Amino acid sequence: MPRWRLVVCVLLPFAAAYYVSYVFWLISPLISGTLARELSLSSSDLGLLSSSYFVALMAAQLPVGALIDRHGPRQVQGFCLMVAAAGAVVFARGDTLAVLILGRIMIGLGVATILIAGLKSIAIWFPQSHVATANGLLLSLGALGAITATEPAGPLIDVFGWRLVYLGLAAAAAIYAVVIFAIVPEPGRKPLRRESSVTLHVIYADRRFWKLAPLSAACVGTAWAMQGLWAAPWLSEVEAFDRQTVIRHLFVMAVALGVGATLFGFLSDRLRRFGVAAESLFGCIALISITSELSIVLRWPIPSYLCWAVVALMGASGVLSHTIVASYFPKEVSGRANTALHFLHLGAAFVVQWATGAIVDLWQVRNAVHPALAYQAVFAVNVALQVAAMIWFVWPETERLSVQFPPAPTPALLWQAFSPQSPISPYYDARREWILQLAAARAHRANWRLAALGSSSLLVVLMSLVVHGY
Repeated sequence: MPRWRLVVCVLLPFAAAYYVSYVFWLISPLISGTLARELSLSSSDLGLLSSSYFVALMAAQLPVGALIDRHGPRQVQGFCLMVAAAGAVVFARGDTLAVLILGRIMIGLGVATILIAGLKSIAIWFPQSHVATANGLLLSLGALGAITATEPAGPLIDVFGWRLVYLGLAAAAAIYAVVIFAIVPEPGRKPLRRESSVTLHVIYADRRFWKLAPLSAACVGTAWAMQGLWAAPWLSEVEAFDRQTVIRHLFVMAVALGVGATLFGFLSDRLRRFGVAAESLFGCIALISITSELSIVLRWPIPSYLCWAVVALMGASGVLSHTIVASYFPKEVSGRANTALHFLHLGAAFVVQWATGAIVDLWQVRNAVHPALAYQAVFAVNVALQVAAMIWFVWPETERLSVQFPPAPTPALLWQAFSPQSPISPYYDARREWILQLAAARAHRANWRLAALGSSSLLVVLMSLVVHGY
């Protein structure tokens, strides 16, 4: 298939649908204040309402991967977008928390397939050398919805109201469903295998998967939860910014999210040519994001636009972790592999988003504002969990020694081994090889510990210089 047709018929339809899903997700901070006033919702209620979106996404992820692998992304995605459109109508007409949650869940179920269906279509139709770049473009074009859900959406909500805006989103979701049904090709010449030995059980039992998954889930899930809801309360209640400044911060985060998706996919493809693994790039990005979140918690004198933009960049790094996980398994099960990881991303986002509101409500509200310590405490716990996941990610694994030893030596065998008149015995050779492998493994672990200690010390020194204004 020509490259222009790949872009027009495969990439752009799913990117447009992903665009709508981003608007559904990130419009919540703009209407949270209005919902709280109209329906008398608390912070925990808002956290539950916003996180119900992730609950629906989580519930749909595991079956969605199998359905996409079996029936193809076009049919599954087109049907689910119609469900999202119906959910947007329910949300727009909701007058109680229960009805709003129902609409939010329907929207989540409807958009649960978008990312995985797009990644699956790219894996089927695009050449392997361009998969990471195409994945990045998918996330980047979709992230334009994050930009739309900030400054452009603010005036629309002020003029037309959030209910009419949601009805417009319902119409857009229905239109994109029709487009996907109409122009996205089915992989008839590249038939999907209906059965594979690589099941979800095999994916979740893979050692490589669990080396990456905790860090990816902790960092990406936290970034999504912050950008999707809790960045706005922090900026307004802790930093005391006005509404326009808060919206401007969200706009910068949305731009960073879109730029990061394309940038990370491009860097991954280019650095691979120089022998740099995508795992190394992902680890570096995660370390920078953790440092940025720590600076937010401790309120270091760093521009808030920069810190929150880095957090948004971490949310875009999922393009790397999805590419990494997909490379571990056969292409015909890439949908299941990606949903296995995406399920953990969404689970982490749900827990962080809901638990943040529940914990913040433990502090007493003063003048309709929560104290800064409430947000700092919750954010600090998230940072600690990400640090633990980073340690697990970089901690080296000692390979099992494969030396096979003969039976225990007898006195005669020992005499033969060490006698000057006899050649070295197999027992002696095996023991010497075992000692060499053990020494190499211990040296490898010591080098990693030394490198981790050195980089951590350097990070502390640099941040201390920043704090003291040097």
